[in-house]
Amino acid sequence: MTDSISLSERGLTLEVGAVSQYFNYYWLRDACISCIDPQTRERIFDSSALANPPRATAAWIEDGGLRISWAEEAVISCVPMALLHDMAKQGRPHDPADLPRNLWLCDFESRIARIPQSAVLDSDDGRARFCRALIEDGIAVVTGMEPGKESLTALVESLGSITPSAEGYFFEVRVEIAPTNLAFTAGPLEMHTDLPGEEAAPGLQFLHCLENTVEGGMSLFLDGAAVAEALRAQDPEAFRLLATYDIPFFYRHDTLDYRAHQRVIETDQQGNVTGVTISQHLQDTLDLPQDMLDDYYPAFIKFIRLMQEDRFLVRFRSQAGNCVVFDNHRIVHGREGYVADSGKRHLRGCYCDRGALRSTYRVLAKQGFDGMALPARETA
Repeated sequence: MTDSISLSERGLTLEVGAVSQYFNYYWLRDACISCIDPQTRERIFDSSALANPPRATAAWIEDGGLRISWAEEAVISCVPMALLHDMAKQGRPHDPADLPRNLWLCDFESRIARIPQSAVLDSDDGRARFCRALIEDGIAVVTGMEPGKESLTALVESLGSITPSAEGYFFEVRVEIAPTNLAFTAGPLEMHTDLPGEEAAPGLQFLHCLENTVEGGMSLFLDGAAVAEALRAQDPEAFRLLATYDIPFFYRHDTLDYRAHQRVIETDQQGNVTGVTISQHLQDTLDLPQDMLDDYYPAFIKFIRLMQEDRFLVRFRSQAGNCVVFDNHRIVHGREGYVADSGKRHLRGCYCDRGALRSTYRVLAKQGFDGMALPARETA
């Protein structure tokens, strides 16, 4: 044991940088590098198998790790100092995909990352740039797409597998004679996130424009996290209500009946806004206590009205060969109405898990591709 390490009954204290930091013995025993199988990368140590709580008899720093000998085990643990520094600094291990969100407003359209599909599919750097834009900005446009399903499938699979939804693996956004969704009409489509009636609402959404020659039909996008933060600044109590209580959503037709409760504003353990869930056309009858609704409804309406303000809204015309990819738990989207017989408008969509996006970025970052270098903006 060195002078900078102090042992106690349940943990030890050591100097990490310029900070004196306490670490629990159970946590230290679990954090030993020998607890992870080097082949499977899975945990092979079970702390519940210990007859008694772990207790250190000595601890010292050696070769970049904290070494610990235990009272009832013939083992010397090694915990990397880099991990201890991360825990002391931010309370959790380093995560390359834990990137700060770039909140944006109506002037963001010209700064949306536009990346050729060939760069995403054929280049680790291009794929890393694509991933980073989706994590930081929540949206990116992939250009140079072929019209077939194979092209869209290849793009999705550069991140992970296609996640099926109630609509199947793909859905076609075009006018239908007997539409099962407002998106399949020529009318305006209010700002929303997709399929909140599913227990695990889709993560990433892909909208591949196959053709668009109609009058009208501008695509609408906004950063739900930016609107949520604006609500927090304007009315903290309204923010608290929407970030605390779940409300019901549905998706039902003749052959299906999905129902789920979702929180309108999503936050992480640090209280940062991670996303939103909003869809008035798929919102079910609110089942919060009636006296709570006295406060909840005004907060909810205030949030919806904020989303209608021009300062948040980006408008652009979807162009054939482009695929807009966005975080369905953060980016709220909609559409202006269009003249159905003025031409053709056909978008093909599908979904992918947000966890797959972050997994892909972590692997690329470990290989040295962090997606920092962005090319000059292309013409959409």
